[in-house]
Amino acid sequence: MESDFAVTVDGVRLGGRLRGSGDPVLLLHGGPALGFEYLDPVVEELQDSFTVATHQQRGLPPSRTEGPFDVSDHVADVRRVLDGLGWERAVVIGHSWGGHLALHVAHRLADRVRAMLAIDPMGGVGDGGAAAFVAELEARTPAADWQRANELDERAEAGTATAEDLVESVRLLWPAYFPTRELAPPMPETRLAHLPYVETMASAYAELPGLEADLATISVPVGFLAGAVSPIPTTTSSETADRIPGAWVDVVDGAGHFVWHERPGLVLDAVRRLVGHG
Repeated sequence: MESDFAVTVDGVRLGGRLRGSGDPVLLLHGGPALGFEYLDPVVEELQDSFTVATHQQRGLPPSRTEGPFDVSDHVADVRRVLDGLGWERAVVIGHSWGGHLALHVAHRLADRVRAMLAIDPMGGVGDGGAAAFVAELEARTPAADWQRANELDERAEAGTATAEDLVESVRLLWPAYFPTRELAPPMPETRLAHLPYVETMASAYAELPGLEADLATISVPVGFLAGAVSPIPTTTSSETADRIPGAWVDVVDGAGHFVWHERPGLVLDAVRRLVGHG
């Protein structure tokens, strides 16, 4: 089964794609304000065993493009998607920023979450791993490309960047997310929105101290997949998992930020481990 969906709950429109059959899984994309389509390989892993919904988070069509873009609004949107699909509970999987959002969801919507998996996420302790991540991205990127990416980001901050500028910035940094530049695949077609990204990340950083304090209260089964050679240090996942009762971390040898690229099938194995079947 594959179909596009659109739900409007509390006056907020959210759209995405529904694929597969079986118990429900909600997949949260990274970015933020990044098109959800890059997660298609993960959906392909899961769809023979689970029904997978991937919604476009607010900021890009087919979902609401207006703000606000606070963590609380993103969490509320997860509830809206679950309500609109008629799902009482689901396994929630998040990648990168989506993994960080999943931590908030597991805390605030615990009664709607069967289990939670974070794939190479922004963490919930300290600065979430941000400083080390940026430093490693710079170390892995040729100096000229890093300078150009910063110039494009400055245009975005000034409100003068084009959509092409935003995509070029990501493309320049894309190889740094993989174990080596030579192993990086071509970047898939990408959609981006700058303002939702900036406002969402500002809210995420402001909420980090509260999230860190709340991690110990998360009661649903939680797992982490951390790429051993991702630019995000594995301690980002392990230090967060240490605060969550019963949480586990699998450090994936040879994998970068997109762990399914180097280790296909591992996400499915992790979900089966969390829900206790297969």
